[in-house]
Amino acid sequence: MVCEQADNKADVVPCDRLPLYHNSHTVTIKRKKKHPDPCSYRERTYRNRVEHGELIAFEVRIRETDLHILAGKDLRAEASAAVFHYRSQLESYIIRHPEFATTLVPLPADPTAPPIVKAMLAAGQAAEVGPMAAVAGAIAEQVGKDLLAAGAGEVVVENGGDIYCSRRQESVVAIFAGPSPLSNRVGLKIAASLMPLGVCTSSGTVGHSLSLGEADSVTVLAKDTALADAVATLAGNAVQPGQSLEPALAKARAVAGILGVVIIRGEELGAWGEVELMPLG
Repeated sequence: MVCEQADNKADVVPCDRLPLYHNSHTVTIKRKKKHPDPCSYRERTYRNRVEHGELIAFEVRIRETDLHILAGKDLRAEASAAVFHYRSQLESYIIRHPEFATTLVPLPADPTAPPIVKAMLAAGQAAEVGPMAAVAGAIAEQVGKDLLAAGAGEVVVENGGDIYCSRRQESVVAIFAGPSPLSNRVGLKIAASLMPLGVCTSSGTVGHSLSLGEADSVTVLAKDTALADAVATLAGNAVQPGQSLEPALAKARAVAGILGVVIIRGEELGAWGEVELMPLG
């Protein structure tokens, strides 16, 4: 397969295998149709496919927060305490600032806010979206950091498709894209040198989160997981009917701190940045 750089625009590649490394341009690829069951997201059955190796897998569910965690040791008590802690901070802040929970536009920084709220406010400002667009990624990262401080050694925290990953070895993240035939057929290879890393996904066709676009999945990589989450929403909103994927890719790569983005819509796939794609069986 030959891919040529074209002024950072999306190239159409008529082939049936994935590109490996795209650091400065984007591609659009077509694959054969194979529709997955969308119930796999609603019931989180995609978690059954996770290979945890020597890490211990456990889940923490507290109200709307539903975490799947891999860690070097069983820290479910510590994880539950962390979720309670950060949810309490968010809920208390929302009582005092109800617009935080409902606005679709950025809010100004608040020097008096707790750290998780500050992270969400900053992410919303960078991505030009409301701060709640960053909530899943922010919780995943804060819980993950707490578990590392508690001696986890390595940790992966997945919160409804938004992931904080801190491992000492290369990892592969499968992309769930709802009804797309590419769903669970494409993986992101994450080098150990990139971690800790946030890998967050937004969708206009799957899940309960608000998206104003039609992407089956928009996956964004950043060191700041809250930022990755907010920018996934930004780029997802930009995937509009009758338009190529390039405007959405451009939105993501214009935000400082974004390392890479992968967008899937039906049989189309567009990628930019420090992403290494691999086919999954």
